[in-house]
Amino acid sequence: MAKNLTYYHNPRCQKSRQGLEILEKKKATYEVFEYLKTPLKKTQLKNLFKKLQKKPQEVVRTKEALYKELKLADKKLTQDQWIDVLIENPKLLERPILEGDNKAVVGRPPEEILSLL
Repeated sequence: MAKNLTYYHNPRCQKSRQGLEILEKKKATYEVFEYLKTPLKKTQLKNLFKKLQKKPQEVVRTKEALYKELKLADKKLTQDQWIDVLIENPKLLERPILEGDNKAVVGRPPEEILSLL
């Protein structure tokens, strides 16, 4: 099992709660990070995307109303600009995410987090 696990969680999200249930059933040791209460910093997000092996725009919730309000589909943004958007609008970050020492996974579906355990 991976060490130093951090679970990026939104308690209002059903998939995020389901992911927590999986972690509990597997008796995983992890730290919960509620990113809506404490937004991530730019360096944290860059590190997270590196571990996910994804570009920031690949981890954006495109079906979120806020995405449409900000007209993000029409914008050509750099990776740094996408990170700034996620810092300013953490609700747009896909969830849940489980991060380990060297890798991270998006829990969509929630069972994906098993690949890190």
